[in-house]
Amino acid sequence: MTGVLSDIGRPESDALDAYSETVVSVAERVVPSVVALRVGSEGRQGAGSAVVLTSDGYLLTSAHVVSGTDRGTAGFADGREAKFELVGRDALSDLAVLRVGVDDLAQVDLGDADRLRVGQLVVAVGNPHGFAGSVTAGVVSALGRSLPSGGRLVENVIQTDASLNPGNSGGALVDARAKLVGVNTALAGIGLGLAVPINGTTLEIVATLIRDGRVRRAYLGVVGGGRPLSPRRVDALGQRTGVGVIEVVPGSPAERAGLLPTDTILAVDGSLTEDAGDLARLMGSEVVGRSLRLRVLRGDRVVEIEVVPSELT
Repeated sequence: MTGVLSDIGRPESDALDAYSETVVSVAERVVPSVVALRVGSEGRQGAGSAVVLTSDGYLLTSAHVVSGTDRGTAGFADGREAKFELVGRDALSDLAVLRVGVDDLAQVDLGDADRLRVGQLVVAVGNPHGFAGSVTAGVVSALGRSLPSGGRLVENVIQTDASLNPGNSGGALVDARAKLVGVNTALAGIGLGLAVPINGTTLEIVATLIRDGRVRRAYLGVVGGGRPLSPRRVDALGQRTGVGVIEVVPGSPAERAGLLPTDTILAVDGSLTEDAGDLARLMGSEVVGRSLRLRVLRGDRVVEIEVVPSELT
């Protein structure tokens, strides 16, 4: 009992373990950059979260948070409120950019999700069930997951066990340095949260949304992910993984080209595709309507398939 009582009155910093000190420090830095959103009409409102992208009023959130609406109210950690307008939304990445007429905001520091490792500490900050500024912590449980969104799949998402609840979507997932590495996007199950990664690819999407209000993409019509190759194939092909096709969407360019659900895509026009992110990066607006050569592993054979992507709508 004496040992317990002796802790009373000591400075708080002395009582915190290293893990707690990290989470407390991250929370203090990130909470001012996370916004509580109210979206929808007066009679039917929803809630979500957003992250301050720039000090002059650009906010980043999940596309599904503002699905079906282009206006709402943003509440900031310092007590201010402001109306927001939708700048652009991209359902395939589940990202949206909003704008408020407020400056001197506390913008978040951007990180790089491509440098994350499984087991790494992450902290989620958001507005679950309307409780603004809520903080949970956990680890990166897995990388490269897929998330259903708008009838399609958001590829290469981060899985974490940091507790997420309705209203967390659009909030910040940050690393131990308080750098934004993901936008929390869904609660997939008990102890299972997902976040869209913040990396070079998603930052290009954000820049395009700010500039054009939309992202124009090529569409193949395949669902898949990274598939390891056998040691024999690694030696013969010079790559360790390809994009394993799990599903071919009926009526899609991939189906018309003859791609099969058991195929593994190795390259597109000579560019290696070792995971779903590689394939997504090659599906830019410049290849819409253009014939592409897919190098595909089919059983024990390597075949080439010509496919003409359509525009994703």
